[in-house]
Amino acid sequence: MLFKGKALAPVTMGVIIGNRDFFPDKLVSEARADILELLEKLHIHPFILDDQETKLGGVETFQEATKCAELFKKHRDDIMGVLVVLPNFGDERGVAETLKLANLNVPVLVQGYPDDLGKLDVARRRDAWCGKISVCNNLYQFGIPYTITTDHVVHPSAPKFTEDLQQFTAVCRIVKGLRNARIGAIGARPGGFNTVRYSEKLLQRSGISVTTIDLSEILGRTEKLDAEASEVKARLEKIHAYAAVGKTPQHALHQIAKMDVVLNQFMEENVLDATAIQCWTSVQENYGCNVCTSMSMMSENMMPSACEVDVTGTLTMYAMQLASGSPSALVDWNNNYADDPEKCVLFHCGNWAKSFLPDIEISTAPILGTTVGEENTYGALSGRTPASPLTYGRISTDDPQGKIKAYIGEGHLTDDELNTFGNRAVSKIPDLQGLMQYICKNGFEHHVVMNASHTADILQEALGNYMGWDVYRHG
Repeated sequence: MLFKGKALAPVTMGVIIGNRDFFPDKLVSEARADILELLEKLHIHPFILDDQETKLGGVETFQEATKCAELFKKHRDDIMGVLVVLPNFGDERGVAETLKLANLNVPVLVQGYPDDLGKLDVARRRDAWCGKISVCNNLYQFGIPYTITTDHVVHPSAPKFTEDLQQFTAVCRIVKGLRNARIGAIGARPGGFNTVRYSEKLLQRSGISVTTIDLSEILGRTEKLDAEASEVKARLEKIHAYAAVGKTPQHALHQIAKMDVVLNQFMEENVLDATAIQCWTSVQENYGCNVCTSMSMMSENMMPSACEVDVTGTLTMYAMQLASGSPSALVDWNNNYADDPEKCVLFHCGNWAKSFLPDIEISTAPILGTTVGEENTYGALSGRTPASPLTYGRISTDDPQGKIKAYIGEGHLTDDELNTFGNRAVSKIPDLQGLMQYICKNGFEHHVVMNASHTADILQEALGNYMGWDVYRHG
């Protein structure tokens, strides 16, 4: 279900082992061994007190909290999240004070050990069930957001906790990624697309920076490139390796390759994570091809790219990519599927990542071609997305209310018959009609993002609990 795509960046995590002195010492030592073994298995690098720095490496007193906070502060640039482990009741103040003093502003997962029904005597009981409530109460009082496990108490060796921890690491990736995201807005928003307007200022408040450039600068640099230049030839080879070229003429492939060189240079120069590009209709009219192939290649290589300068669309692609470890695609909520109320057609003309298009081929954009000439639209991709899990959603800036909002949900892509062109898929979504009513009543865009995963829980936790955005979870 998760992490089926590209290699994900390694996760580093701070670990707090809560303790109360009158519980058996061995519970703390055992918990330390349990957690370190699991983190090693999951390739998570821990920052944890040495068992000689405090009693057994646990945190109870303010002095111990100070030591743990100092350790975390030394590694604040590396720590993506904090795991709180409660082998016994723990000291809720010690946990909260550590996080307050460290001031990391990262996601926090609170775990508590289960008691053994046959070991509730004074020498062996844990009381972590009760202690976890106290820790969460104190974090709430301190204004520190936190995540809780599926089961109130769970042993680190349980499969449920492994799944919880893996989902939490994805939450950490999303939060770290979004709070430092850099998006390139290439060109002006097309005049006919008021729907993709957004607020740079609201995004900046959440740590998301937008770097703009006029499309003429990109086209100007592209026109200066010689088709025989080594970097253009190298890109041309990558394009041939990426997709079947179909009937695309050589001169169009050279145009696509030159544009690809310049776009990648712009991303490298500005250290960008994602792009949103003015493709409708200036590129076709002023340069003579579509930029879809380059956008698809970038998205496939985990640098999401959205058309029509849809900045919050590509931001959504980036968030879903961080959640699943696989590419995302920007699509239109485009057509009903016959009279089935829970199915609809997803479409674009198109620039979806290769992961969605096993039959990928470079082609033209027939709809756009009716106004700019189909011969000027080579570079659009054709392909049908097969059945798969589906997470869909959209991040949007709501300027009148001064907030960032989102909706997310899950469904499936199907293999139902679909005879049309472009990038296309059929989706099946429970209560689709209710979702469409919500989208229309709340002013969301016609663009939505899809990802071949079921990761809505992760996105809801990251965007709502930690980014502080208004999130509607459908279904």
